[in-house]
Amino acid sequence: MTSIVEQNSENHAPEPSAPSLSTTLSGNHSVFQRPDAASPPLPAHLQDLGERARDYVEAASSANTRRAYAADWKHFSAWCRRQNLSPLPPDPAVVGLYITACAVGSAVVTGSGSAIGTATRNGRAESVSTIERRLSAIGWNYAQRGKKLDRKDRAIATVLAGIRNKHAAPPRQKEAIMPEELIAMLQTLESGTLRGMRDRAMLLIGFAGGLRRSEITGLDLGRDQTEDSLGWIEIFDKGALVTLRGKTGWREVEIGRGSTDATCPVAALETWISFARLAKGPLFRRVTGKGKDVGPERLNDQEVARLVKKAALAAGVRPDLTETERLEKFSGHSLRAGLASSAEVDERYVQKQLGHASAEMTRKYQRRRDRFRVNLTRGSGL
Repeated sequence: MTSIVEQNSENHAPEPSAPSLSTTLSGNHSVFQRPDAASPPLPAHLQDLGERARDYVEAASSANTRRAYAADWKHFSAWCRRQNLSPLPPDPAVVGLYITACAVGSAVVTGSGSAIGTATRNGRAESVSTIERRLSAIGWNYAQRGKKLDRKDRAIATVLAGIRNKHAAPPRQKEAIMPEELIAMLQTLESGTLRGMRDRAMLLIGFAGGLRRSEITGLDLGRDQTEDSLGWIEIFDKGALVTLRGKTGWREVEIGRGSTDATCPVAALETWISFARLAKGPLFRRVTGKGKDVGPERLNDQEVARLVKKAALAAGVRPDLTETERLEKFSGHSLRAGLASSAEVDERYVQKQLGHASAEMTRKYQRRRDRFRVNLTRGSGL
């Protein structure tokens, strides 16, 4: 691999930027033309189809995924520039060096004293999951340029296998919010205000539906109302039906009414919709004008995580932990894990609610379940 550095020590072209999805169907990144050829633009009679195709390219992945892949490509390109290497054309040896740098951080130092392993600004080694995501992003960005990265090449595959064997660690799961803790969190919200009504509805719907934070904020009041919608709600006498678009297609989530209005997710939802005077568009929006007005913009999904952290701190959840530890332990996923951990029903119903393909994935969300409820030792007669 050292020969790669020598071969690439000459001057290189400026750092290539990540191809924008809005331009992947035009110019040198067209999926309909040879990517390396200076091809003319699409004929006039195909322009409309090109626009539609661009829309479908956008819809192929979520906005969060696109942002992450663009950031990862920028990270890779910047590392290549610092090491006097070129990210183009795809070279498995260069990518192998890059993921090695990500894994070791600043642990490997060259004779000149510069840290060849420094892949992040602070020089810390990155987790295996982060490295795998960066590798996927690099492959995706090459594909947008009409090029292919051979991930089975030994310079990548063998190095990645070694990184997994040496650095892989059990996942750090977020703490589950249990029902009694959720009730305590609800009591810390602003009473009688629009913001308090909205936050109450988000916490209860997120918990009872086992929803991801993007699914909570991605909801509309009805079908086909906004372009960035991830689903919509329908309210019935017995509960609310949430229709969601996921990675594998559409799924329905049934949220029944609670035993009391104080803890009923559907009642909280109705209260928010009524007082916010919502009729169409995004369900959860920003509250403006000193808490007296509701804006038209959809709430960012990061707000769900901030809400969970803030309410958990205010309610004194897990007092045995420091404030810093609690901020790290709780997030939007804590609501989803809380339902999986506390719902005393057949596991298959929890699996369906969370949209998991396997029961094993559902069990990973059951943070405080009785792991020894089924005792095979006694069952075998010992």
